[in-house]
Amino acid sequence: MFDWGWIVDHIPAILYRTGQHLYLAAIAIAVGFAISFGIGVLATRRRAIYPPAVAVAGIFYTIPSLAVFAALVPITGLSILTAEVPLVMYTLVILLRNVVAGFDATPPDVLEAADGMGFRRPLRLRQVELPLAVPLMVAGLRVASVSTIGLVTITGTISSAFGGLGFFIFEGYQRGFPTEIYVGAIPSIVLALAADVLFVRIQRRITPWTHPPTPVTEAAA
Repeated sequence: MFDWGWIVDHIPAILYRTGQHLYLAAIAIAVGFAISFGIGVLATRRRAIYPPAVAVAGIFYTIPSLAVFAALVPITGLSILTAEVPLVMYTLVILLRNVVAGFDATPPDVLEAADGMGFRRPLRLRQVELPLAVPLMVAGLRVASVSTIGLVTITGTISSAFGGLGFFIFEGYQRGFPTEIYVGAIPSIVLALAADVLFVRIQRRITPWTHPPTPVTEAAA
């Protein structure tokens, strides 16, 4: 089933496509989080912004990825922008909800206490609201990362220049070569699992209060 000789001969290409896969996913997640964070901050101040923003993000999420790629090619050509726009769109519905939910998780009495201490809104956001919102934000990043890493494979339909590990999946399918399909699919799964584990550890590291240590009981004498 596996042509190990082919795999050994194509190790440089596999490493290149793996790096490209991570690069495309990282850009989409970073841009999606920046947009979601900005809208989320505005939504906590002006609540009327939130419903239409979530509705638009939800509409983006329901559009088939291949349809978005096909619609963008005549406008942006076979460029990285064509690959990134749909990936960013699909992160918004996940990240925006979690950003706003994170800010909403701040207890009202904590906000009142911060106001009573003379915290201005930017300072209150940075020192009070943001630290309390981090757990839900990281949870959103965790889900968005796994989802985006999977979606990057679809960008291989645009051009052979993109697609990350998806390039091997589509090329292997066209050639009827299972080894190449597995070379694209298995590392993609591993990357998604690694991203999930990474964000779990990040969340535990930066928010230790959400994961209290397990009490150690003394052994019976």
